[in-house]
Amino acid sequence: MTTRAKLTVYSALATALASLCLTPLLTTRSWITHAFLVIAVIAAVGAGLRRSPLYRWTVPVGQLLVLFLLILMGFAGSGSLLGGLVPGPSSLRVLDRVFGSGLDDIQQYAIPAPPNAGLRLILVTSVGLVAVVVDTVAVTYRRSALAGLPLLALYSVGNGLAGDRGSWIWFGLASAGYLVLLFAEGQDRVSRWGRVFRGNSNSSRGTDSTRAVGLGGQQVGILALIVALLLPVLLPHWDSGLLHPGSAAVGKNAIGAATSLDPLVSLESEVTKPTDNELLTYTLDSELADQIYLRTGALDQFDGTNWKLGSTTVNDLQTTLPTPEGLRDVNIPRIEGDFQISDRLEKSWLPMPYPAASVQLPNRADWKLDPLTRTVVPTNDRAIRGLRYHVSSLDVRPTANDLRTAAAAPQDIRDHYTGLPSDLPPVVAQQAREVTAKAQNDYDRAMALVNWFTGPQFQYDTAVTGGTGSNAIAVFLRDRKGFCVHFASTMAAMARTLKIPSRVAVGFTPGDAKGGNVYSVTGRMYHAWPELYFAGYGWLRFEPTPSRGVQPRYSEQSTTPTTVPTQRPTAGAQSSAPVPAPTTSKDCDAKQRQLGECGGSSKAVSTASDDSWLLSGQVLGTAATVALVIALLLVPMLWRAALRRRRLGGGGRRGPGGGPAELTDAQVLAAWDELIDSAWDLGIPPDESRTPRSTARRITEKAELDADSAAATGRLALATERVLYAPSGQVTTAPLAADVRTARQGLRATAGRVERARAVLLPPSSAQLWWRISDALRTARTAIGTRVGRVSAAVSGPVRRVLSRRSRGPES
Repeated sequence: MTTRAKLTVYSALATALASLCLTPLLTTRSWITHAFLVIAVIAAVGAGLRRSPLYRWTVPVGQLLVLFLLILMGFAGSGSLLGGLVPGPSSLRVLDRVFGSGLDDIQQYAIPAPPNAGLRLILVTSVGLVAVVVDTVAVTYRRSALAGLPLLALYSVGNGLAGDRGSWIWFGLASAGYLVLLFAEGQDRVSRWGRVFRGNSNSSRGTDSTRAVGLGGQQVGILALIVALLLPVLLPHWDSGLLHPGSAAVGKNAIGAATSLDPLVSLESEVTKPTDNELLTYTLDSELADQIYLRTGALDQFDGTNWKLGSTTVNDLQTTLPTPEGLRDVNIPRIEGDFQISDRLEKSWLPMPYPAASVQLPNRADWKLDPLTRTVVPTNDRAIRGLRYHVSSLDVRPTANDLRTAAAAPQDIRDHYTGLPSDLPPVVAQQAREVTAKAQNDYDRAMALVNWFTGPQFQYDTAVTGGTGSNAIAVFLRDRKGFCVHFASTMAAMARTLKIPSRVAVGFTPGDAKGGNVYSVTGRMYHAWPELYFAGYGWLRFEPTPSRGVQPRYSEQSTTPTTVPTQRPTAGAQSSAPVPAPTTSKDCDAKQRQLGECGGSSKAVSTASDDSWLLSGQVLGTAATVALVIALLLVPMLWRAALRRRRLGGGGRRGPGGGPAELTDAQVLAAWDELIDSAWDLGIPPDESRTPRSTARRITEKAELDADSAAATGRLALATERVLYAPSGQVTTAPLAADVRTARQGLRATAGRVERARAVLLPPSSAQLWWRISDALRTARTAIGTRVGRVSAAVSGPVRRVLSRRSRGPES
């Protein structure tokens, strides 16, 4: 491997190792595979362009163009052609929209953020740009020491954003990659000066001396790396620094860093990749504990892109919470619960039954309250881990008739919670009106939507692409497949079109009973659902997701209004089964029926795989397409270079006595063909009607060759005429390979920059390759037809002879 090839590999390796510090920024790590692929392609493109006779500044330009193509193919698939493989006319608009959403996500999400397209686009593009800079500085311009600056910038940004998730491991990996790059360049510089002189040391020790110098440099670099890692441990602790970046302080009325996490989007990754990890345990002193959801928060603002928390300020958390919004009677029974959070729930808003009346925490200073949605948010990442707390919640039990006869919501509630974006697709309101056409009140309209969503026309499917924006809602209504995020956001939007105040809540479905009134919540119980407002009762949950969760007690299958108040059912009369009919399997308990995991009634969520670092189908398809395009573009250049080497391979050899070697007729004609093709590549097409001497004169005049190039062209023509026209036996000993190179240099000197670039990248003489392929295919087709004819004749010949005898009849 050449020194430049080693530098190319080591620069790509250094960039890849430094980019690992970005992995804590998202909840999944699969995006880093895409980034590694981009680094590899950029390195390969740089290696290929550096082998061509182009200016050095064209190498990074070509790499940036390839990076842009990769980004278009990877993140603007909806605007591409041929299934996302070829960028289309609208790709730039799609890419701009994805990039804009990524900038918005930076403002909204905390670390680790959900792996949506916008954030992945920004990370992969950033890594690609750093790869281009490092490759340009270290390989193209041979300044490996300066390549440490972009690598340091990449590490500093990644580790600074990671905060407490940053680690010395990332620093060690980035430093190791940089040291490897420096060692490679150091060996290259030493090799240019030859062996190190050691006085009377013999030549056999020269290599050992050189190796000693290399080992000395490596030891210094490794020692510096070890000191850099151990020094922060020995020195007094600082709140900020390169390896331990400090976190920003949180003001009294400012939402903390953790509250910027959008739980609805983060929940998508949890729902599509469920785990059996226990997140929390709790006890509730209620006979309906197996039907109570644990709500972490509510999202009250819909801007057409996603549902989010509209509050901009929070208050200090007090033991007693304010009166729930819209609840008329607060003197109702309470449910007491004790909660224990495990270390696996690293970041979350506080899970509580809704509506909570009071909460007791060991350190209330770590928590704030959003009074609008009654969401309790942490002020730092460590507040939720291992937390023990007590919650007292109100046991609100309205009946269906209570909700049918509820008064209209106040105007301020309707104004705030029925707002919709102007670009909401008309199909949302149209479908809502059709589904609720026979309903007479808000409750019956809500239940009509629930029954429609939980009907057979909708399918629960975690393989569907996530999203809660206007376009995602329209796609969900068209395809009618999705998971809880789609059902909750769509029902809330449809309710708002009907002027029913609504919002989206997130949290957990009821936990599994462990015995002794203790319930366990695992990663399979992440959930989202809509909350609708009813005057006198406040915000009530509804369950539109089929085969998931538990229908609330006030839900009924029939939407027929009643005039007589319904009797409050007992706990034993309540059914925790979802709308779909439960299975009759004896091995299926009530909790499995709630989760839709009985038999083959629904797709088991357990089949969803955990996050993988392996290449996805889309990444593989993109990589294959890019490799195919690059290969097709390089075929003419590589074929032309290989043909030139083969033609001139024997034209400059020396004979046994050191003099010029005798050339065969084939070698002379090959050299002449190379001259003709070289002139063709540089804008002088061949003219087969001319003699070699006339052709040489034509090339000399059209290209305005200098004296040396013209003389070399004349010698090539003379040698060719001897082969073609002179009597056999004459020997050619002129160095024709050198003459061809001299003529080519003269042709390139008088050609323009565009012609020179075309002669390298897309030489016109490569049309001969297509002619050869066509001739080969034609010959193969003829040969196959001949063989098929022979086989057919051999098989059908006996049959024809038998039929011929039968037609003539028996011999007389």
